[in-house]
Amino acid sequence: MRALIVDPEAPGRLRLGEAPDPRPEPGQVLVEVRHTSLNAAELWFAQQAALGEVIGFDAAGVVVDAAADGTGPAVGSRVVGFGEGGGFGALRAMDVADVAVVPDGVDLGEAAALPVAAGTALRALDQAGALLGRRVLVTGASGGVGGFAVQLAGLGGAHVIAVAGSEDGRRWVSELGADAVVGGVDEVTAGAVDVVIDTVGGDQLAAAYGLLASGGSLQSIGWASGREAVLPVGSTLGSTAPKAIVSVYNGGGLTDRQAQLGRLLALVAAGKLRVPVGWRGPWDKIADAVEALSSRRLRGKAVLDVN
Repeated sequence: MRALIVDPEAPGRLRLGEAPDPRPEPGQVLVEVRHTSLNAAELWFAQQAALGEVIGFDAAGVVVDAAADGTGPAVGSRVVGFGEGGGFGALRAMDVADVAVVPDGVDLGEAAALPVAAGTALRALDQAGALLGRRVLVTGASGGVGGFAVQLAGLGGAHVIAVAGSEDGRRWVSELGADAVVGGVDEVTAGAVDVVIDTVGGDQLAAAYGLLASGGSLQSIGWASGREAVLPVGSTLGSTAPKAIVSVYNGGGLTDRQAQLGRLLALVAAGKLRVPVGWRGPWDKIADAVEALSSRRLRGKAVLDVN
């Protein structure tokens, strides 16, 4: 099959090439991939993977072989799903539990942007608890995960404060419905926040933690800064209720993907959740997508059309 394969000599270490067809297990469907999505984590995995490996988490397409055990969607179903690798191939075997049927009217390319980015944001907000009337701070809000977090927190009834570093990013996040947009955590005013969705790490994580109200939580779901976070001495003490720093990648937070994808797709179908796509093009333009993402000029998600 055609696939984006790891090649140390290629820009971003990814290029279009050939790879073996996947062989589905009994509880897997075989999907003809029409669209995939590029995530920051894949740039890291491309640095670690072997020559010729097919990486990629997100994929959307059409089922060409149903699961041999009789579970899952039928042949011809439009689906989107998540997997540990294989998303950058023209064919992909996916566990039935990780696949959701895409409603009519939802663009498959937009659906391909949901599993990692929107799924991570949704799990973090679910983990934070009820949002109605609470103040939620989102760092790195102009990125793929951040843009979904802003919208989903607002849908949950939160007052959303978004942090975006550039003027263009702040304008873009404001259009997604943030109640307040600032250029840095140090610009947050009007009291403490109840929840932080942090995609940046480093100094921003430490500063955002300092804004938490007693009993609040910081959901650490990214580390775009590449820098360590150092908390001031004593900053974890003195609350009447503990403040928590947690991650969706601890404690089994990656379960129930089908149900989570179903929730997200229903919101998209109802026009309540916008899929912010900042770059879209054919998969042979992978170098352009990598450059847009790694330069941090991308607003939202990068979607690759498989052809």
